[in-house]
Amino acid sequence: MSAGITEIFKGEVVTHARVRDVQLPFGAGTLALITLDNGFDHTKPSTFGPGGLTELNAAIDTIAGRDDIVAVGVTGKPFIFAVGADLKGVPLVERREDALAIGKLGHDVFRRLGELNVPSFAYYNGAAMGGGVEIGLHCTYRTVSRNVPAMSLPEAFLGLVPGWGGTYLLPNLIGAEKALKVVIDNPLAQNKQLKGQQAYDLGIADAIFDAADFLEESLSWTARVLKGEIEVRRAEVDKGKAWDDAVNMARWTLEGKLHGAAPSYVRALDLVAAAKDRSRDEGFAAEDEALADLIMSDELRAGLYAFDLVQKRAKRPAGAPDKALARKVTKVGVVGAGLMASQLALLFARRLEVPVVLTDLDQERLDKGVGYAHGEIDKLLGKGRISADKANRLKGLISGSLTKDAFADADLVIEAVFEEMSVKQKVFAEVEEHVSPEAILATNTSSLSVTEMASKLKHPERVVGFHFFNPVAILPLLEIVRGERTDDAALATAFAVGKTLKKSCVLVKDAPAFVVNRILLRLMAEIIQTVDEGTPIEVAERAANPLGLPMPPFVLMGLVGPAIALHVNETLHGAFPERFPLSEKFGKFVAAGKRGVYLPDFTVDPEAVELFGGGDRPSTEEQVLERALKALAEEIRLMLDEGVVAAPEDIDLCMILGAGWPFHLGGITPYLDRSGIAEQVTGRRFLEPGVASLPA
Repeated sequence: MSAGITEIFKGEVVTHARVRDVQLPFGAGTLALITLDNGFDHTKPSTFGPGGLTELNAAIDTIAGRDDIVAVGVTGKPFIFAVGADLKGVPLVERREDALAIGKLGHDVFRRLGELNVPSFAYYNGAAMGGGVEIGLHCTYRTVSRNVPAMSLPEAFLGLVPGWGGTYLLPNLIGAEKALKVVIDNPLAQNKQLKGQQAYDLGIADAIFDAADFLEESLSWTARVLKGEIEVRRAEVDKGKAWDDAVNMARWTLEGKLHGAAPSYVRALDLVAAAKDRSRDEGFAAEDEALADLIMSDELRAGLYAFDLVQKRAKRPAGAPDKALARKVTKVGVVGAGLMASQLALLFARRLEVPVVLTDLDQERLDKGVGYAHGEIDKLLGKGRISADKANRLKGLISGSLTKDAFADADLVIEAVFEEMSVKQKVFAEVEEHVSPEAILATNTSSLSVTEMASKLKHPERVVGFHFFNPVAILPLLEIVRGERTDDAALATAFAVGKTLKKSCVLVKDAPAFVVNRILLRLMAEIIQTVDEGTPIEVAERAANPLGLPMPPFVLMGLVGPAIALHVNETLHGAFPERFPLSEKFGKFVAAGKRGVYLPDFTVDPEAVELFGGGDRPSTEEQVLERALKALAEEIRLMLDEGVVAAPEDIDLCMILGAGWPFHLGGITPYLDRSGIAEQVTGRRFLEPGVASLPA
């Protein structure tokens, strides 16, 4: 083992490999059981660094020479099998030879489990990711607990490839199509996880048992396999046209979604494609080379930076007040009964499990809003995600009222009415007449001033911005906006509620459009301006392809709604007219009732072309991209100078969680640093070299 990687990972929490003998039932003999355990409970999952791999290798040494055992088993501590490589040291790797050594060490140790003189069994008793899945793939047989909440090969999502056997062993076990679902499709879908049953259905495991007696049942099954009473049959893997078709389909999907912007996905796909004809040694060596290349890439460092933001910074929001100041919330009021209000009511009822009452202007709207929330609860019941008893309880929590006196005992009231300042001020004034002085008043505004909204109230200190993103149940970001007079108690309550709602909260200054919408609208404003000048819509749309965004700008505009985009742009134009110009052509486009620039068949609408037509200064894709990136760099530097958020990390966190900005970019600021745009426009980087990039 390279001494270099041992030193790099000197802070490793070592996962121990404890060996004990187990007498198998039915007289099948003795099994040597390896339990992977880092000595902590399930909140600190077991990982593999150089120290853990070395311990596992030593444990296998003690087993390999024995002639008194009939099998070897591997399992994990309670609730956790193992969650892959210890990535904490990776940002510190500065030499490719050390990166290569990391891949080779994992292969050298794991492969021994498939090369023993007795069969090996992996017992996936809990969460298994990355190397945790791969160690099992090296074994002869695998069982999985039905209660496993998460199994995945998430490496491409982070900027790596499954590099300890995953891209070779998995397709040769379950076929290319199924393997690519795990290696490519699920990471692309925001790192989607498999549950135990799904892993079994795919053929990753040979047997599945309930959690209560999982290990006992697995050992019993092991004994019967060894005695020949159970024959493990696996579907034959088609290494002909089916393999090639699966690879070609995955390649088409990747190009459509990422346009070559994320190298890890392409490398992972190439490895799976080549696994059809390679020997195991060739497959493993190719994984080592891919890992070394990617570890020494800026994209991986950006991916790990993004992962760290989501896993750590999102859980400890910068600037949040002492949580002891938070007030208890025992009832929630929602002003409005439209789609957003109904989604909010459902979310508050499900997560807080307190009464939620909606109000609106007439009974028909109210019934529709409450009916929507109840209908969504019925869908959850139908999918088996909640019990009939839970469904009835949740429905009982959500009610409607035509009068705001229903808010008298509410501790928090959130408005979700029309995005007009006078309307929102009127609503809050009416609510204040009925609630206690301590009740928190929250606004879901996407762009308006929280300070101005609270300015005419008797108690403006209890008003706070609660900017959710649509769809409310799915997108994890919550921008919590502090008005000029918002007090710490209101803010602390907002953060406590946000955490209970299972949202990642970021503290935002009361500035026009806050973070996500301000950045997206600056991007959109620049692109629309190039179209105004004569750039074809298709050219302007393709310009953003190198960013690998979840959807191109005009597609996003169609999803959000051009009218809403125009309204936010008008708000920003009012504050920053020189940077957020109002497009007369876009105004006509919205006035014409257009919902997007595309027809249902995804061709450009000729009417949209006509409405935006007339410009005589077209730009190329490269020019549009450069212009857009320079605008983003300028806007983000201004936002940081204004104190809209505490640090560039919060900008990136917002864009990742609220706009689906790619992990491989690390958000937006690492990309602007890496491309040189940040220094060109603002005179300095947003992040220090080595943060979200290779060390200088």
